Amino acid sequence: MTLSEIVRQRLINQQISASRFKNATDLVAWLGAVQAQEYHQAIWGLGLRLPHVKEHQVKNDIEEARIIRTHLLRPTWHFVAAEDLRWMLMLTAPRIKMAASYMHRKLELEKKLFNRCNNILAKSLQGHAQLTRNEIKEEFGKKKIVIDSTRLGHIMMQAELDGIVCSGARKGNQFTYALLEERVPPFAKKTKEEALAELTRRYFMSRGPATLKDYSTWSRLTMADCKNGLAMIRNQFSQQKSGPDTYYFHSLKIVDKKQFHAIHLLPIYDEFLMGYKDRNAIMEFRNKLKPGQALRLDNTIIYEGQIIGYWKRIINAKSIDMEYEFLKPLNKKQDFLFRKALERYSEFSGLPVKI
Repeated sequence: MTLSEIVRQRLINQQISASRFKNATDLVAWLGAVQAQEYHQAIWGLGLRLPHVKEHQVKNDIEEARIIRTHLLRPTWHFVAAEDLRWMLMLTAPRIKMAASYMHRKLELEKKLFNRCNNILAKSLQGHAQLTRNEIKEEFGKKKIVIDSTRLGHIMMQAELDGIVCSGARKGNQFTYALLEERVPPFAKKTKEEALAELTRRYFMSRGPATLKDYSTWSRLTMADCKNGLAMIRNQFSQQKSGPDTYYFHSLKIVDKKQFHAIHLLPIYDEFLMGYKDRNAIMEFRNKLKPGQALRLDNTIIYEGQIIGYWKRIINAKSIDMEYEFLKPLNKKQDFLFRKALERYSEFSGLPVKI
């Protein structure tokens, strides 16, 4: 299996080269979880994989709690389908808490304070109330808990990991928190073993071919847990060696190479990059032009699964200004495909794109 073959299969499984999903909720469930600390960029990451869906439709799935934005896997924001939230928290929250423990000690955040804040949140948000971070800070102030923004961020993340709060509907441009039990209806529970098997299955289905190291980096689970998860679903997947690494995947699709002849505008922290520890498969072209340079985690432009440039957007009231740079000047065909990618972004956002 060559790096070119690996990257093409990933384009298919990540739903970039072609999508079989009709809405953002089903897509997020397929991917398991999607890194989303850059909210608007992450929304475009979903839209990129849903050719007939518009930005307002993705936002509607989030506003109506079919998709939840919370802390999962690595200690950062992720989108997750509402029905998957509880079992995924049960599986991954202990590792996130362990990773955050150093900062908790440094910020003098103790279990007693977390418990007290959780109780205040439960009372303040009861009855489907949804409060912004500043409003929650005021509620804490009423109880003589005075905290700065850094400590508040850690307190709220802990409340998410404890299953007390999750994202609410936005108030204008401000994010809110809601009680998880009121915001997300109960779904079927999973045991830890069932959750581990399911997360492992979704990762290799949606991101394969991938290695166990890739999975461990993405999920932040221990390598032992990753191996156990794969062992439970081993009969569903195939494997191939490429150099020293073993790649796992559900199946290798026979594809028409023409379907990869497209240019895609990937948002920053897109799962096509962040879903793997080893990113060499998408860097072959770049490494030939700029050998030895570290990967620039930014909005990337890809062609045939390879990074060929970077882009940046500036949103105005009635249009979007697009800035870009390419590692190498585009040929006539690539320039046409780039214009098509800009058209796709304009259709999704509902605003004209100017370059």
